[in-house]
Amino acid sequence: MPRGRPLRPLSLLPNERDILHSMTRSRSLPYALVQRAQIVLLAAQGQSNSAIAQALGLSRPTVGLWRQRYLEQRIPGLYDELRPGGPRSIEDEQIARLIRKTLKTKPRDGTQEKVRDIVGLYLNPPDKAMVLCVDEKSQIQALDRSQPLLPLGLGYVEGVTHDYIRHGTTTLFAALDIVSGQVL
Repeated sequence: MPRGRPLRPLSLLPNERDILHSMTRSRSLPYALVQRAQIVLLAAQGQSNSAIAQALGLSRPTVGLWRQRYLEQRIPGLYDELRPGGPRSIEDEQIARLIRKTLKTKPRDGTQEKVRDIVGLYLNPPDKAMVLCVDEKSQIQALDRSQPLLPLGLGYVEGVTHDYIRHGTTTLFAALDIVSGQVL
């Protein structure tokens, strides 16, 4: 004989059953969402909260919470609710002031004059001088990943480790001969 108060019957629409089954088979959804879909499917079969909790290794209150959320909101109720987060530390007026300052004022050691000087060298190089444009190219370093790349999978991006082997180099530099356009 069942104990406690009687549960509201939970019935599924045909399309909801399909959606919930696909959620339980998903490898990309968070596990908590998969468990919630399992709770609803077992509840739709008429199982009690205690039986569902025991089958899935959850507590009865957890099963009851998600059963109730489903009855009230259907499938959208299985997703986590938005959380408010912490209070804002920067006010809108501070952001607006910073944007105004960035757009309206010129830096004390303005870069415009420096750019004009450099472009002037490119356009009118001194006699018997070679003008090179030199830049650090951090993207062309001689680096190897410390582990092989993980292959792509359905719904997953290629896995790349965060560490690498430098092979004794720190950074490569590239120079462009302005006259010939050749990289040195």
